[in-house]
Amino acid sequence: MHRRTLILASLAAATAAPAAAQGKSGTLLVMEKNDARLAFLDASDGRRLGQVELPEFPHEFVVDPAGRHAFVGHYGVEASARPGEGGHSVLVVDIAARKVARRIDLSPFNRLHGMGVDAQGRLSVVSEEKGVLLTLDRPLEDEAPGFAVPAGGIKTHMFALSRDGERAFVTGLLSNTASLVRPRDASVAPVVVTTGRMPEGCCLSPDEGTLYVGNRRSGTLAAIDTATMRVRDTREVGGDPLRVYPLPDGRLLMIDLARSALVLLRADMREIWRLDLGAKPNAASLHPSQARAFVSLASDEVAVVDLDRPAIEGRMATGRGADVTRLLQT
Repeated sequence: MHRRTLILASLAAATAAPAAAQGKSGTLLVMEKNDARLAFLDASDGRRLGQVELPEFPHEFVVDPAGRHAFVGHYGVEASARPGEGGHSVLVVDIAARKVARRIDLSPFNRLHGMGVDAQGRLSVVSEEKGVLLTLDRPLEDEAPGFAVPAGGIKTHMFALSRDGERAFVTGLLSNTASLVRPRDASVAPVVVTTGRMPEGCCLSPDEGTLYVGNRRSGTLAAIDTATMRVRDTREVGGDPLRVYPLPDGRLLMIDLARSALVLLRADMREIWRLDLGAKPNAASLHPSQARAFVSLASDEVAVVDLDRPAIEGRMATGRGADVTRLLQT
């Protein structure tokens, strides 16, 4: 019996180890915007596996549904408050080859920032300076956008895209608005609503019936009915709600820049817990199958956060200006 117990214990340990590793396995893509590169880190231990050099100050990126290509917007200036012409291109990164496969010049549209890919792999990108949302149906082949529609705000910085790609919800930093636009139909005028001061981060609820918008200078989150574009509720959250992300169960994850914290909220935007990160956060991404988040910090690292405990379970060193991340599981 003693020998059988030892064998069973050994088998259990052997099974548990791969299961634990599986939760962290894969490659974490990290935008190191101040070093102008997209980094590839081993998600299990943070080892640098490679990097792709990019033009100065790339910001947002998205990955196609197949996980084969990353689309990087060339914003071209350090931050939204900085003046400058900025960049005009989307860089297409071949993830397996770890190289820039092609460059799409979108001139005269510049300061390319918010990006989205729909379920069909069509790419949308917003020009902050021109206030226009651009869409490329075949971003691996197209030399120019197939659609350009007014984004409905001033200094349009971020947007949330519906899964079918037929609706985009764009925030305007200076107009203090969120707007519903039809990316493929410029004849439909944007539907615009005031949300609060300096709206930036936004996301859709899992059923796409609610748009959540973080108003940075108001210290509020707004919940907007996507069918009517009316503000359903506004809640004081304090600090600087830079970004907000939806969890599959309808809860929200928010990063508070002013208080260097990660915050979990109920669907009604009431706080569940707040975790001190020890440094100012820039962005976060969610593990596709685990209760885990990857939070980029101004301390040039990514904190791996267990959302159930909650606690920081590890940190990965990055280059300067770690921002958007995306885990590709293997």
